[in-house]
Amino acid sequence: MSRLLRIAAREYGAYVRTVGFWLSMLMMPVVSGLAFGAPAYLESHSPPPLVAVIDQTDRGFDSAAIATLKADKSPPEIAQVRPDPGKPLPDQLKTWLTVGPGGDSARPLTAVAVIHGSGDSISIDFWSNTLTDRSLERDVEGAVADAMRDQRLATLGIDLPALKAAQALKPTLTAFSPKAAAGGKVAFRDRLPGIVGFGTAMLLWMMILTGAGILLNSVIEEKSNRVLEVLLASASVPEIMFGKILGVAGVTLTVLAVWAGVGGTLLFTLRPDVAADVAAVLLGKGLVVYFLFYLVGGYLMYAAIFTAIGSFCETTREAQTLLGPVMALLTIPVIFLTQAIRRPDSPLLEALSWFPPFTPFLMTARAASEPPLWQVLGTGVLMAATVALVVWIAGRAFRAGALSTGKIDLKGLILRVRGGE
Repeated sequence: MSRLLRIAAREYGAYVRTVGFWLSMLMMPVVSGLAFGAPAYLESHSPPPLVAVIDQTDRGFDSAAIATLKADKSPPEIAQVRPDPGKPLPDQLKTWLTVGPGGDSARPLTAVAVIHGSGDSISIDFWSNTLTDRSLERDVEGAVADAMRDQRLATLGIDLPALKAAQALKPTLTAFSPKAAAGGKVAFRDRLPGIVGFGTAMLLWMMILTGAGILLNSVIEEKSNRVLEVLLASASVPEIMFGKILGVAGVTLTVLAVWAGVGGTLLFTLRPDVAADVAAVLLGKGLVVYFLFYLVGGYLMYAAIFTAIGSFCETTREAQTLLGPVMALLTIPVIFLTQAIRRPDSPLLEALSWFPPFTPFLMTARAASEPPLWQVLGTGVLMAATVALVVWIAGRAFRAGALSTGKIDLKGLILRVRGGE
């Protein structure tokens, strides 16, 4: 046990003592904040789009479109322009979009909508100085379509204000469920376990990917440097393998603890009511124990697999051929996670929950629906047995791979694992 802990401490210290580790960990919340906040900041501090509408019909679409035009993020400014009938319109539009309608000192237009046609055959020529942003294009199209509908309804003698008032009517809906806490009335706190379960399942998935990458690179590097052979001479295979898994788990948990601390502090500061509800969900029904069980089991299962794979590879390129099936397996439960919240009792999800590689993710996400106790116990026992089997096979593979040289094909890998050489 002392050698296992020393190996774990060595593995943990090799990462947390580096400046790059702490910089990358602390930068991640900053980058995440920028990813969410930067678009809104740029949009709010950018000048609004300047749009002109030219109506070449006799139906008055210019005023209707201008009155109803709404951009997705910020309302545009409407420019009044007068085309010169003695000049080609396309040439004038190009000038307005590049220089501006009033000369060098004017601001260039963002877009110009030219509406033409007759009757119900209305067309829009949309000129814009950008090729990527189509929000204004869709807004103008929708505004003209609304105006066409309003005009048609008006010719039929329909009272438009009364019609729009009728369309705005909707009932007041109150959700009830026998699983709700407050007299059957569903509140946010009743839905929170599903959100927490989904978040915990995704947390496990990210933890596995992060830890697996660290484990894989560590084992490959130590094998190429013959460090594994030295370790095998002074410690047993379980001590080395579990020491490395424990050390990397500590690294991953350190990262998660820092991020959780930052996120929890912000949540308690900005929304203390939501933070209290999250704490009540985790502690009230013992879900934290439920989550930890599947977190530990799932991480141990996949960590053992990645450690064994790394022991057979000299480079990361060699590892990619063996990692393909494992990564495909890890992708499948993510596809079903959202359905595990919406349809937790689906027969397909119940069946997939009994497949041990998917059990940690799907059972964690289904925790909010309080699945039957026999399913919880059954999937838990099956997963624990699978973890024990995977760890045993991974141990034999780790010894065989650590002492192997050269490339190993699938047949050779199986023979070495069976022989334990």
